[in-house]
Amino acid sequence: MKKELMEILACPLCKGPLELDIETADEKEVITGSLYCHKCNQRYPIVDAIPNLLPPEMRE
Repeated sequence: MKKELMEILACPLCKGPLELDIETADEKEVITGSLYCHKCNQRYPIVDAIPNLLPPEMRE
């Protein structure tokens, strides 16, 4: 996930701001980590540089 996406991403449930937690990254993008919404107390995983912004009940 490109770090610049943080400027436009919002929580899919409440539209609140997301906080980026980086586990691994290179100079261009986040490879693994998560996006966290403080309002909903929901965490959205980032795996293989792809954020999964599906609501928790719709994830595999």
